[in-house]
Amino acid sequence: MSVPVAFFAVFFAWPVAAIVTRGLRVDGVWRFGRIADVVGQSDIRHVLWFTTWQALASTALTLLAALPAAYVFARLDFPGKQVLRAVVTVPFVLPTVVVGTAFLALVGRGGLLDELWGVRLDTTVWAILLAHVFFNYAVVVRTVGGLWAQLDPRQEEAARMLGVFPLAAWRKVTLPALAPAVAAAALMVFLFTFTSFGVVQILGGPTFSTLEVEIYRQTSEIFDLSTAAVLTLVQFAAVGAILAVHAWTVRRRESALRLVDPAVTARRPRGAGQWALLGGVLATVAVLLVLPLAVLVRRSLAGGFGYYRALGDADGGTFLVAPIESVVNSLQYAVAATAVAVVIGGLAAAALARRDAGRLVRGFDALLMLPLGVSAVTVGFGFLIALDKPPLDLRQSWILVPLAQALVGVPFVVRTMLPVLRAVDERLREAAAVLGASPWRVWREVDLPLVRRALLIAAGFAFAVSLGEFGATVFIARPDNPTLPVAVARLLSRPGDLNYGQAMALSTILMVVCAVALLVLERLRTDRTGEF
Repeated sequence: MSVPVAFFAVFFAWPVAAIVTRGLRVDGVWRFGRIADVVGQSDIRHVLWFTTWQALASTALTLLAALPAAYVFARLDFPGKQVLRAVVTVPFVLPTVVVGTAFLALVGRGGLLDELWGVRLDTTVWAILLAHVFFNYAVVVRTVGGLWAQLDPRQEEAARMLGVFPLAAWRKVTLPALAPAVAAAALMVFLFTFTSFGVVQILGGPTFSTLEVEIYRQTSEIFDLSTAAVLTLVQFAAVGAILAVHAWTVRRRESALRLVDPAVTARRPRGAGQWALLGGVLATVAVLLVLPLAVLVRRSLAGGFGYYRALGDADGGTFLVAPIESVVNSLQYAVAATAVAVVIGGLAAAALARRDAGRLVRGFDALLMLPLGVSAVTVGFGFLIALDKPPLDLRQSWILVPLAQALVGVPFVVRTMLPVLRAVDERLREAAAVLGASPWRVWREVDLPLVRRALLIAAGFAFAVSLGEFGATVFIARPDNPTLPVAVARLLSRPGDLNYGQAMALSTILMVVCAVALLVLERLRTDRTGEF
């Protein structure tokens, strides 16, 4: 556990503490009164209000749209189910920059809605809310649907046989059992939308700003580190509360449910109602998930492959290299970040899985989730402030980007590997040790064969999220080595159809790479439900 603790202390706690200290400590004196001053500003209160209500609205819309799909995947069996599951999950592994770009191609200037009806929704809250539903749809389907598939349907059927109406039987029997999973999914969606950056940055324009976007603006445009530090503390407190509630719901889910084999719960659709529900879910997936991506590809191919060919030309201005080189850069960075995340996350998961782990070790489990909610912008700018002196002067080092990306990948590695490691029979390890095997050989001969699939899945998740990391990378990626998300954002910030088309082309390339990674994950899934 010492290695993961040291990693998070140096590359997460230190950078965040550095930027907070820089903002709140002036001439050696702490200015805590600045917190009240900042929170009391009307424009900041507006940002806090918008951040909260758009997250609540996004969560409610996502649950409304995705719960029917959770039922379909849990209870119905139909041709193409696994393909549809992969399609549903693609948006979640896409970088937020690509999500924003896809909806920009759908509802923005010259988008499909603009062409057909002259309607534009970019710079409106509806574009942001729809993009958040698009991105988080799979969270609800995977979390709620995975549990729903394992609930014994005979309990609800018994209630119906006793004369209870179907809706009442579902409300009194199934819904209470699903409540922990629904709460966990809602909290995760709220967390992702509360800290939204790339989607709001692209679709919100100057009108809408979340906490994360405002931290970026205060840091990179206004250079007001004091205000950025206060907003970071506010976001940190909010995320900590969300994660605490999430941990409580997970414990309820683990201790209160009796599960069955999901293979016996899914049946062919019966009756007009189930067929209509299946058709409605397919239509929702087609319009909400597939259409934005299809429009993105269509816009990237406007006029043939000209935009793709233009990616090979360096303009000597915003890009010191050809934009296409960002593809190679991103792949190299993601591979390095994946290696770091697997090592750190694997060691942390192994320590947390030990039955004799102390309370402090178990408490570290919750801290591992903080990089998913704490401002990535703060972490990225903190890297520049904290890691600028020997022995860790890394500002000019290429390793800075993979380290920032690995911080986001480690929680996914831990969450994927920890359940599998906890399921390994301790007696197998004890028997190997009695026979004289060293701890390293016990891990290699006992644990590794059992967790190999989980390890590969964890690596795939870490690769996908590293490939799309944007909030921290936008600060630390060098102009001559941009990543794909950074290159897309730079192209979108420049006027002209050529830049816009190149952004669409790069986003399409990034989407394809992420989708391929997801398909590999689907083939490596660890159980019959396809849940990780």
